[in-house]
Amino acid sequence: MKTTEIFKMSFQSLRTNKLRTFLTVLGVVVGIFSIIVIMTIITMLQNSIESGLASLAKNTFQIQKYPAIMTGGPGARDKYRNRKDITLDEFYQFKEKLNDAKFVGAEQWQYGIVVQYGNKETNPNIQVAGMTEEALETNEMITQFGRPINKTDVQYTNNVCLLGKDIVDKLFLNIDPVGQVVRVAGRPLTVIGTLEPKQALFGQSQDSYVIMPISTFQTMYGKRSRSINITVMSNSQADYNRVIEASIGYMRTIRNVKPGEDNNFDIFSNESIMGQINNINEPIKIGALVISLIALLAAGVGIMNIMLVSVTERTREIGIRKAIG
Repeated sequence: MKTTEIFKMSFQSLRTNKLRTFLTVLGVVVGIFSIIVIMTIITMLQNSIESGLASLAKNTFQIQKYPAIMTGGPGARDKYRNRKDITLDEFYQFKEKLNDAKFVGAEQWQYGIVVQYGNKETNPNIQVAGMTEEALETNEMITQFGRPINKTDVQYTNNVCLLGKDIVDKLFLNIDPVGQVVRVAGRPLTVIGTLEPKQALFGQSQDSYVIMPISTFQTMYGKRSRSINITVMSNSQADYNRVIEASIGYMRTIRNVKPGEDNNFDIFSNESIMGQINNINEPIKIGALVISLIALLAAGVGIMNIMLVSVTERTREIGIRKAIG
């Protein structure tokens, strides 16, 4: 039998059994498509995380009470909660000791705040941060108009603030916000500057925030049960690891951590966060691949079943064709 005749008979059989042909093709498509979709989603998530972290300041790390990513269940959370808060006094002691870093700043955050100007107000989703002047540098918050927070603002608890672009667009349409007075959680603050827009992080805007001196922040929200985040930028990548090691030693001394005891604070950087995320993603990737292979196997079993039925139905025809030759 010629090859052309074999192909003609095959296509004729496919046209004759359209439903069976459709189900066979569908099984193959579903199996392969499931693998492609799942792996694409995981890859996109990974790329989004990497690009988001890449937008953060280089050669920086943070020291804080809680780890960046908490794992281990409720017991682990209790362990971190029982740590002493990092205070502003500890920050100033640390800054005095760490005198060879480029910038050493402190910050505190409050979420879900409303900002008002005249009869306008934002949604209750604004982030409010109290910062020292150098924390603006470690967070790469660049003043676009006006001036940044300075040492005097922090020292004298000045009622001033910087606004992110989202708030400016919401409250100050065709108005220069610099010099205007806004109310943050009911407190009047004079706008001394606006900040350059930041790149979105994981698809979320990073411009819905108000920055004020950390001393002003603490008069508004209190000092108790509020831990300071310390942010450090080294002079270069070559100094980075050395500055981290020095910071750990200084913080252990300041917080009276005895030799052999675990740190009662956490240090994290973009690289350490990425490493933790990768550790979480690996089991997810493996699980997704296993699920996809199961789907492909199920599709293959369905195809084999259809082929078996097709061959069984044509057993008599095949026998006759063999006999004829």
